[in-house]
Amino acid sequence: MPDASSPTGPDLRCARQAALDILCERDPQMKAARARELYAQVQSGKVSVDPSLQLAEPACLPGRPERPPLVEPGSLKRRGMQTEAGRAVLLHALAHIEFNAINLALDAVWRFPSMTDEFYLDWLKVAAEEAYHFSLLSARLGEFGHVYGDFPAHDGLWEMAERTRADVLARMALVPRTLEARGLDASPPIRKRLAQAGDHASAAILDVILRDEIGHVLIGNRWFRHLCDAAGTDPHVTYVCLAEQYRAPKLRGPFNFEARRDAGFDEAELRALAQLDD
Repeated sequence: MPDASSPTGPDLRCARQAALDILCERDPQMKAARARELYAQVQSGKVSVDPSLQLAEPACLPGRPERPPLVEPGSLKRRGMQTEAGRAVLLHALAHIEFNAINLALDAVWRFPSMTDEFYLDWLKVAAEEAYHFSLLSARLGEFGHVYGDFPAHDGLWEMAERTRADVLARMALVPRTLEARGLDASPPIRKRLAQAGDHASAAILDVILRDEIGHVLIGNRWFRHLCDAAGTDPHVTYVCLAEQYRAPKLRGPFNFEARRDAGFDEAELRALAQLDD
Protein backbone atom coordinates (compact mmCIF):
# COMPACT_ATOMS: atom_id res chain seq x y z
CA MET A 1 0.00 0.00 0.00
CA PRO A 2 1.42 3.43 -0.88
CA ASP A 3 2.56 5.59 2.01
CA ALA A 4 0.13 8.48 2.44
CA SER A 5 3.02 10.73 3.45
CA SER A 6 4.68 10.30 0.07
CA PRO A 7 3.92 12.19 -3.14
CA THR A 8 3.46 8.75 -4.71
CA GLY A 9 0.46 8.10 -2.43
CA PRO A 10 -3.18 8.61 -3.48
CA ASP A 11 -3.48 10.39 -6.81
CA LEU A 12 -6.20 12.79 -5.63
CA ARG A 13 -4.14 14.02 -2.69
CA CYS A 14 -3.68 17.79 -2.58
CA ALA A 15 -0.20 18.99 -3.48
CA ARG A 16 -0.43 21.60 -0.73
CA GLN A 17 -0.88 18.91 1.91
CA ALA A 18 1.99 16.98 0.34
CA ALA A 19 4.17 20.12 0.44
CA LEU A 20 3.49 20.46 4.16
CA ASP A 21 4.39 16.81 4.73
CA ILE A 22 7.66 17.28 2.85
CA LEU A 23 8.38 20.47 4.77
CA CYS A 24 8.17 18.37 7.96
CA GLU A 25 10.68 15.86 6.56
CA ARG A 26 13.90 16.01 8.58
CA ASP A 27 16.25 14.09 6.30
CA PRO A 28 17.75 16.59 3.80
CA GLN A 29 18.35 14.11 1.00
CA MET A 30 14.87 12.64 1.36
CA LYS A 31 13.35 16.12 1.46
CA ALA A 32 15.13 17.08 -1.75
CA ALA A 33 14.07 13.89 -3.53
CA ARG A 34 10.46 14.21 -2.41
CA ALA A 35 10.25 17.87 -3.44
CA ARG A 36 11.40 17.03 -6.95
CA GLU A 37 9.05 14.05 -7.14
CA LEU A 38 6.06 16.12 -5.99
CA TYR A 39 6.59 18.68 -8.74
CA ALA A 40 6.84 15.89 -11.31
CA GLN A 41 3.61 14.37 -9.99
CA VAL A 42 1.79 17.70 -10.23
CA GLN A 43 3.10 18.30 -13.74
CA SER A 44 1.84 14.88 -14.82
CA GLY A 45 -1.58 15.48 -13.27
CA LYS A 46 -1.24 12.67 -10.72
CA VAL A 47 -1.50 15.11 -7.81
CA SER A 48 -3.86 18.09 -7.84
CA VAL A 49 -3.90 21.46 -6.09
CA ASP A 50 -6.76 22.59 -3.85
CA PRO A 51 -6.36 26.33 -3.20
CA SER A 52 -9.27 26.35 -0.74
CA LEU A 53 -7.78 23.75 1.60
CA GLN A 54 -7.17 25.14 5.09
CA LEU A 55 -4.25 23.39 6.75
CA ALA A 56 -3.29 23.47 10.41
CA GLU A 57 0.30 24.36 11.17
CA PRO A 58 2.23 21.61 12.95
CA ALA A 59 4.73 22.41 15.68
CA CYS A 60 7.71 20.85 13.93
CA LEU A 61 8.34 23.39 11.16
CA PRO A 62 10.61 23.25 9.39
CA GLY A 63 11.76 19.67 9.47
CA ARG A 64 15.55 19.61 9.60
CA PRO A 65 18.31 17.34 10.85
CA GLU A 66 20.02 17.66 14.20
CA ARG A 67 23.06 19.00 12.40
CA PRO A 68 24.25 21.53 11.39
CA PRO A 69 24.22 23.45 14.67
CA LEU A 70 22.56 26.83 14.17
CA VAL A 71 24.51 29.83 15.47
CA GLU A 72 24.45 33.60 15.18
CA PRO A 73 25.66 34.78 11.74
CA GLY A 74 28.43 36.86 13.27
CA SER A 75 30.04 33.81 14.84
CA LEU A 76 30.63 32.10 11.48
CA LYS A 77 34.22 32.48 10.38
CA ARG A 78 35.04 33.25 6.76
CA ARG A 79 37.72 31.13 5.15
CA GLY A 80 39.69 31.61 1.97
CA MET A 81 39.00 29.56 -1.13
CA GLN A 82 42.58 28.70 -1.95
CA THR A 83 42.39 25.60 0.26
CA GLU A 84 40.09 22.61 0.01
CA ALA A 85 39.07 23.16 3.63
CA GLY A 86 37.96 26.70 2.86
CA ARG A 87 36.02 25.65 -0.22
CA ALA A 88 34.32 22.87 1.75
CA VAL A 89 33.07 25.44 4.26
CA LEU A 90 31.77 27.58 1.39
CA LEU A 91 30.01 24.67 -0.30
CA HIS A 92 28.42 23.76 3.01
CA ALA A 93 27.16 27.31 3.48
CA LEU A 94 25.68 27.29 -0.02
CA ALA A 95 24.07 23.90 0.58
CA HIS A 96 22.51 25.28 3.75
CA ILE A 97 21.05 28.20 1.80
CA GLU A 98 19.56 25.82 -0.75
CA PHE A 99 18.16 23.53 1.94
CA ASN A 100 16.43 26.51 3.51
CA ALA A 101 15.21 27.62 0.08
CA ILE A 102 13.47 24.25 -0.36
CA ASN A 103 11.71 24.86 2.94
CA LEU A 104 10.73 28.41 2.02
CA ALA A 105 9.19 27.39 -1.30
CA LEU A 106 7.27 24.49 0.25
CA ASP A 107 6.06 26.79 3.01
CA ALA A 108 4.62 29.22 0.46
CA VAL A 109 2.71 26.34 -1.15
CA TRP A 110 0.93 25.04 1.94
CA ARG A 111 0.64 28.17 4.08
CA PHE A 112 -1.24 30.60 1.88
CA PRO A 113 -4.70 29.47 0.73
CA SER A 114 -6.96 30.98 -1.92
CA MET A 115 -4.21 31.79 -4.39
CA THR A 116 -4.42 30.73 -8.03
CA ASP A 117 -3.20 27.34 -9.22
CA GLU A 118 -0.34 29.12 -11.00
CA PHE A 119 0.96 30.46 -7.68
CA TYR A 120 1.26 26.97 -6.22
CA LEU A 121 2.76 25.52 -9.39
CA ASP A 122 5.37 28.28 -9.46
CA TRP A 123 6.51 27.60 -5.90
CA LEU A 124 6.48 23.84 -6.39
CA LYS A 125 8.79 24.40 -9.34
CA VAL A 126 11.04 26.58 -7.18
CA ALA A 127 11.13 23.90 -4.47
CA ALA A 128 12.13 21.27 -7.04
CA GLU A 129 14.91 23.43 -8.48
CA GLU A 130 16.23 24.36 -5.04
CA ALA A 131 16.25 20.63 -4.25
CA TYR A 132 18.32 20.03 -7.37
CA HIS A 133 20.79 22.73 -6.30
CA PHE A 134 21.04 21.16 -2.85
CA SER A 135 21.75 17.78 -4.43
CA LEU A 136 24.49 19.23 -6.66
CA LEU A 137 26.17 20.97 -3.73
CA SER A 138 25.84 17.94 -1.47
CA ALA A 139 27.49 15.72 -4.07
CA ARG A 140 30.31 18.22 -4.56
CA LEU A 141 30.73 18.56 -0.80
CA GLY A 142 31.04 14.78 -0.62
CA GLU A 143 33.98 14.96 -3.01
CA PHE A 144 35.71 17.07 -0.36
CA GLY A 145 35.04 14.38 2.25
CA HIS A 146 32.16 16.18 3.99
CA VAL A 147 28.38 15.96 4.32
CA TYR A 148 25.74 18.56 4.99
CA GLY A 149 25.74 19.16 8.73
CA ASP A 150 29.51 19.07 9.22
CA PHE A 151 29.82 22.84 9.80
CA PRO A 152 27.78 25.40 11.76
CA ALA A 153 25.19 27.50 9.94
CA HIS A 154 22.70 30.28 10.68
CA ASP A 155 18.92 30.51 10.47
CA GLY A 156 18.42 33.93 8.88
CA LEU A 157 16.30 32.82 5.94
CA TRP A 158 13.80 30.90 8.03
CA GLU A 159 13.58 33.72 10.57
CA MET A 160 12.11 35.94 7.85
CA ALA A 161 9.67 33.18 6.97
CA GLU A 162 8.51 33.20 10.58
CA ARG A 163 8.02 36.97 10.55
CA THR A 164 5.94 36.88 7.36
CA ARG A 165 3.94 33.76 8.19
CA ALA A 166 0.59 35.59 8.20
CA ASP A 167 1.12 37.86 5.20
CA VAL A 168 1.63 36.49 1.70
CA LEU A 169 2.39 39.96 0.32
CA ALA A 170 5.17 40.45 2.85
CA ARG A 171 6.50 36.97 2.10
CA MET A 172 6.74 37.71 -1.60
CA ALA A 173 8.35 41.09 -0.93
CA LEU A 174 10.94 40.04 1.60
CA VAL A 175 11.97 36.46 0.86
CA PRO A 176 12.40 36.13 -2.92
CA ARG A 177 12.76 39.85 -3.69
CA THR A 178 15.10 40.65 -0.80
CA LEU A 179 16.89 37.68 0.74
CA GLU A 180 17.05 35.44 -2.31
CA ALA A 181 17.82 38.35 -4.60
CA ARG A 182 21.00 38.89 -2.60
CA GLY A 183 22.18 35.62 -4.11
CA LEU A 184 22.07 37.25 -7.53
CA ASP A 185 24.58 39.81 -6.27
CA ALA A 186 26.77 37.38 -4.34
CA SER A 187 27.05 34.60 -6.91
CA PRO A 188 29.36 36.18 -9.54
CA PRO A 189 32.18 37.19 -7.16
CA ILE A 190 32.04 33.79 -5.42
CA ARG A 191 32.15 32.05 -8.78
CA LYS A 192 35.12 34.17 -9.82
CA ARG A 193 37.06 33.26 -6.69
CA LEU A 194 36.32 29.57 -7.13
CA ALA A 195 37.55 29.70 -10.72
CA GLN A 196 40.68 31.58 -9.62
CA ALA A 197 41.31 28.77 -7.14
CA GLY A 198 41.04 26.25 -9.98
CA ASP A 199 37.77 24.77 -8.70
CA HIS A 200 35.90 24.84 -11.97
CA ALA A 201 33.53 22.03 -10.95
CA SER A 202 32.19 24.11 -8.06
CA ALA A 203 32.10 27.23 -10.24
CA ALA A 204 29.93 25.37 -12.75
CA ILE A 205 27.40 24.61 -10.01
CA LEU A 206 27.22 28.34 -9.26
CA ASP A 207 26.36 28.93 -12.93
CA VAL A 208 23.38 26.58 -12.65
CA ILE A 209 22.22 28.16 -9.41
CA LEU A 210 22.43 31.73 -10.73
CA ARG A 211 20.50 30.82 -13.87
CA ASP A 212 17.68 29.27 -11.86
CA GLU A 213 17.68 31.87 -9.09
CA ILE A 214 16.99 34.61 -11.63
CA GLY A 215 13.81 32.73 -12.43
CA HIS A 216 12.93 32.30 -8.76
CA VAL A 217 13.28 35.98 -8.00
CA LEU A 218 11.27 36.73 -11.15
CA ILE A 219 8.48 34.55 -9.75
CA GLY A 220 8.63 36.47 -6.47
CA ASN A 221 8.49 39.78 -8.32
CA ARG A 222 5.55 38.65 -10.41
CA TRP A 223 3.45 37.57 -7.44
CA PHE A 224 4.41 40.61 -5.40
CA ARG A 225 3.18 42.89 -8.17
CA HIS A 226 0.11 40.73 -8.74
CA LEU A 227 -0.84 41.10 -5.06
CA CYS A 228 -0.12 44.84 -5.10
CA ASP A 229 -2.32 45.25 -8.18
CA ALA A 230 -5.10 43.26 -6.52
CA ALA A 231 -4.90 45.50 -3.45
CA GLY A 232 -4.61 48.69 -5.49
CA THR A 233 -1.30 49.65 -3.88
CA ASP A 234 1.89 51.04 -5.36
CA PRO A 235 4.57 48.31 -5.30
CA HIS A 236 7.45 50.71 -4.61
CA VAL A 237 5.79 52.34 -1.62
CA THR A 238 4.49 48.98 -0.41
CA TYR A 239 7.93 47.40 -0.49
CA VAL A 240 9.49 50.21 1.56
CA CYS A 241 6.73 49.94 4.16
CA LEU A 242 6.99 46.15 4.40
CA ALA A 243 10.78 46.21 4.65
CA GLU A 244 10.50 48.55 7.61
CA GLN A 245 7.59 46.74 9.24
CA TYR A 246 9.25 43.32 9.09
CA ARG A 247 12.80 44.53 9.78
CA ALA A 248 14.27 43.38 6.50
CA PRO A 249 18.06 43.59 6.22
CA LYS A 250 19.41 46.76 4.66
CA LEU A 251 20.44 46.34 1.04
CA ARG A 252 24.12 46.91 0.30
CA GLY A 253 26.09 46.77 -2.94
CA PRO A 254 27.67 45.74 -5.11
CA PHE A 255 24.56 44.74 -7.03
CA ASN A 256 24.23 42.50 -10.06
CA PHE A 257 22.08 44.90 -12.07
CA GLU A 258 21.89 42.69 -15.16
CA ALA A 259 20.62 39.70 -13.20
CA ARG A 260 18.21 41.84 -11.18
CA ARG A 261 16.80 43.34 -14.38
CA ASP A 262 16.31 39.83 -15.80
CA ALA A 263 14.65 38.87 -12.49
CA GLY A 264 11.97 41.52 -12.91
CA PHE A 265 13.17 44.54 -10.98
CA ASP A 266 12.06 47.67 -12.79
CA GLU A 267 14.21 50.64 -13.70
CA ALA A 268 13.01 52.73 -10.75
CA GLU A 269 14.08 49.98 -8.35
CA LEU A 270 17.43 49.60 -10.09
CA ARG A 271 18.06 53.34 -9.92
CA ALA A 272 17.36 53.27 -6.19
CA LEU A 273 19.85 50.41 -5.78
CA ALA A 274 22.42 52.31 -7.85
CA GLN A 275 22.25 55.15 -5.34
CA LEU A 276 23.04 52.67 -2.55
CA ASP A 277 25.91 51.34 -4.63
CA ASP A 278 27.62 54.74 -4.96
